[in-house]
Amino acid sequence: MKRIAVFADVQNLYYTVRQAHGCHFNYAALWADITQHGEIVEAYAYAIDRGDPKQQQFQQILRNLGFTVKLKPYIQRSDGSAKGDWDVGITIDIMDAAQRVDSVVLASGDGDFDMLLDKVRSYGTEAVAYGVPGLTAQSLVRAASRYVPIEGALLLR
Repeated sequence: MKRIAVFADVQNLYYTVRQAHGCHFNYAALWADITQHGEIVEAYAYAIDRGDPKQQQFQQILRNLGFTVKLKPYIQRSDGSAKGDWDVGITIDIMDAAQRVDSVVLASGDGDFDMLLDKVRSYGTEAVAYGVPGLTAQSLVRAASRYVPIEGALLLR
């Protein structure tokens, strides 16, 4: 059975699904979809911690599904902008996992990860990307072994 590691960019999924579909992403459906292709041996969800009770409830739902939730504090800059970027953390974790699993699944439409998926594939590891059509970087789609559009059953309506 194929050994799969899953990496979910929670902020990217939240904003792209909301923008394109006006609803939320269905993490349980993601889990079910991936397990049709093998066994999930590692799963991480990367999020920003604002200390909000609703967010904490959502993070517990992710844990109950089987994700290890990794949190960074929400940082509000003096100019009003916010900081909370997990790109380097996701990259490090994927690089760590890529040589011990058969497939890496990245749930994000962020084009910054295109070189990462190219590297994963150079190890002979499958690199699957889940992203919202129209909001997923084409460079990421091209870099993936397989691209899965986030639509239909992957949405919570």
